[in-house]
This record gives sequence, structure tokens and C-alpha cells, in this order.
Amino acid sequence: MKSPVVKRSIVVAGHKTSVSLEEAFWNGMKEISGLRNMTLSELVGEIDGARQQGNLSSAIRLFVLDYFKSRAIAAMQPDKVPAQ
Repeated sequence: MKSPVVKRSIVVAGHKTSVSLEEAFWNGMKEISGLRNMTLSELVGEIDGARQQGNLSSAIRLFVLDYFKSRAIAAMQPDKVPAQ
């Protein structure tokens, strides 16, 4: 049985490292980095620099989850009526 986790090498802050994530998280990272006009390495570097604890793979999963959760909440917000 093939593992759903995909291990990829990525350069973070000038250092090559390996990150293991499910394909859905890699796809989410690609989407986010594209929307922000940055490379995947730049986005991972930003996540790495902001994490308080835990491993990088966990920090990435939490970042992607939070990003799409925030978008879903924003999409459910009714449009605000401008003040008159």
C-alpha cells in the first residue's frame, strides 16, 4: 500500500531540508504561495520562522489548516452594509 505522505526536499533559509506531508497539504501550500506571489521555499521559510515549537511538517499542516479555515469563515460572513 502506498503511503499518503510525500517526502520532498526544499531549501529553507539557504539550507536544504526534507519535509513529509500529505499531497493535499503540498497542494494547499502551492495554492497559498501562488496567491501570495512567492515561492514555496519562501512560504516554508516564513512558516519556519514563525513557529514556536514542534516540527516543521506539523507547523506547515497547522498553517495550511488555519489559512483555509480563515478563508471559509470569511466566505460565510455576510457582506457588510456601508454606514450612511
